[in-house]
Amino acid sequence: MAAIFRARKVSSTLFCNFFRTPIRQLATASDASATQSSSSSPMSNHAVCSLVLSTSTMQVGSKIHNISAGTSQSALTNPIFSLDISSQFGSCMPISMMRIGTLIHNIELRPGEGGKLVRAAGTAAKILKEPSASKYCLIRLPSGREKLIDTSCRATIGTVSNPEHGTKRLRKAGHSRWLGRRPVVRGVAMNPVDHPHGGGEGKSKSSGGHGKVSRTPWGKPTKSGYKTGPLKRRK
Repeated sequence: MAAIFRARKVSSTLFCNFFRTPIRQLATASDASATQSSSSSPMSNHAVCSLVLSTSTMQVGSKIHNISAGTSQSALTNPIFSLDISSQFGSCMPISMMRIGTLIHNIELRPGEGGKLVRAAGTAAKILKEPSASKYCLIRLPSGREKLIDTSCRATIGTVSNPEHGTKRLRKAGHSRWLGRRPVVRGVAMNPVDHPHGGGEGKSKSSGGHGKVSRTPWGKPTKSGYKTGPLKRRK
């Protein structure tokens, strides 16, 4: 039995060595061809792939540009920058380079922090004040609120794609569960052991007592001006 086991072990080792060498040679050849192709292409050494928010007018093959605040004057002589800024949908640039009335999205709150505002599907903000006039620019958000943002912050021109997202209706209750939304049960429909609003007669929130205000499931008041946030440091 020991001799048979040794023979099997030797045969398996030879089999692996026989098929392992060509694979290494093929891998080496493919690496060499990839190296040659990368050296022949001038842009392959500097190519970076990244995901960006798609605009409503963006298509396959569309060219977009990422312009930073420290762009040199020699680079600004490119014919791309002589075009109308409002027509460069999908391009990212500082707000100071835009004009009044431009629709933008993916806006930074602080320079270099990354886009934070207006990222939902089908949304866009509008520039209400000339960005080059002062350090801060007045922008109207989709909610209707007007906010002052530093003009050195960057934003993307255009409207976010998929505007039909807000009008889509759910087919059934299970569709909401597929989206990760769990059911919400009212406190007055629970028992007193489960929620401070539970129990009592009818839809009362007293739970057997009188004069109680709305509370969280852990008994913390939620109305009547009760301070729920951290106390501000007194000067």
